[in-house]
Amino acid sequence: MTFEQETRDRQEIIDLTIAYGWLLDHGPREQLSTVFTQDAVADYGGQVFVGLDAIVDKVEQALGSLTISQHIVSNQQVTVVGDAASCRCYLHAQHHRAGTPGGENYVIAGRYLDKLIRTNDGWRITHRQLVVDWTEGNIDVVAKASS
Repeated sequence: MTFEQETRDRQEIIDLTIAYGWLLDHGPREQLSTVFTQDAVADYGGQVFVGLDAIVDKVEQALGSLTISQHIVSNQQVTVVGDAASCRCYLHAQHHRAGTPGGENYVIAGRYLDKLIRTNDGWRITHRQLVVDWTEGNIDVVAKASS
C-alpha cells in the first residue's frame, strides 16, 4: 500500500467516525447505512444490536425524543491492513431534553472501538463498541427518551 493510499484510507475512516455523530444528532438516521455494513454489530455499553436495522432502531429509540444531542469524537487512531481496519476514538456526547425533572442534561464520555472493512461504497463499520468511561447529569434525560 502506498503512503498516499494509506493516508486516504485513514482520512476516510476518520470522516466516517465524524459522519456518525452528525447523523445521530441531525439525521437522517436512515443514512447510517453510509457508516455501517448491513450485518454490523453495535455494542452500546453491553447492549448488543445485530444488523443495520436494529442499530438504526436503537439510535432512534435512544435519541428520538431528545430536544438536541451533540456527539463529539476526537483523537482517532486508525490502523489499516489491506481491506480491513480498526479505529479507536474518544467520545463526548451531550444529551438535552427540555423539561426533564431533576435536570435537562446528561453527558456520556468514553471511547468507540471500531472494526471496519473496505466495501465497493467505501469504508464501513462492521463492529462498534462503546466503552463508557464516565457520565454526568440526569440519567432520566436519556432513560425517558429510551422508554
